[in-house]
Amino acid sequence: MVMPLYDDNPFKMPHTPVVSWSLIGFSIVAFVIEFSANDNPIVIANQFGVIPAAVSGAYHFPGAINPWLTLVSYQFLHADIVHLIGNLIFVWVFADNVEEALGRWRFLAFYLLVGAAGALAFVFSDPGSKVPLIGASGSVSGIVIAYLMLRPCAKLTALVLGIPLRISAYWIIGAFIAIQFVNLGSATKSDVAWWCHIGGMLSGALLFPLMKQPGVRLFECIRPGEIQLESAPTPHQSPHLPRRVPR
Repeated sequence: MVMPLYDDNPFKMPHTPVVSWSLIGFSIVAFVIEFSANDNPIVIANQFGVIPAAVSGAYHFPGAINPWLTLVSYQFLHADIVHLIGNLIFVWVFADNVEEALGRWRFLAFYLLVGAAGALAFVFSDPGSKVPLIGASGSVSGIVIAYLMLRPCAKLTALVLGIPLRISAYWIIGAFIAIQFVNLGSATKSDVAWWCHIGGMLSGALLFPLMKQPGVRLFECIRPGEIQLESAPTPHQSPHLPRRVPR
């Protein structure tokens, strides 16, 4: 098991990741409401979760909201505290950089769109299913792929089989991607919606290059000691020579 904890620039973004933190907070509030409501959480999942048969028009759960609205509402419901924390850790680690690259409003749109795309992939995988889909995993999968396209060589601190290690992002995210496809091919019955994860990843790979702000470069690996400074040259330094951060 690999669980990312933080990357190499925590709290050093040029702009405060307001949307990322707000999504985390909103998900926590939704979870508290979900499990403190008088209704059984299963009923709430049926009302606000994505039910493939409802989206395809073959079924309607009494009291459920419009099936197309559930493509958004399902993203803020979770099955239990482990499910919630697992998703929000990924948002905490990866979302701030993606928000910086997209801008706040485009990041919010990106988050909701990749989550909706993940839900649709789940629907198409079994359009007759009456099992509700809940969780932010589709959105998280899209964010993870966007981070890989943005900062593949960033160093992450992660728990690997319970041991904290510092690893390049492409190893951790590569393992994440591989796990989705391995489980998709091997699992016959599972509580995890692997198709939702894959739909989120594919839509993230397609949308991020289209939605990123001008000037944001993809797959850029920046190593310490090779970053060119933009400050004015010193009296003893030619303005035509690149200046490097000391190793």
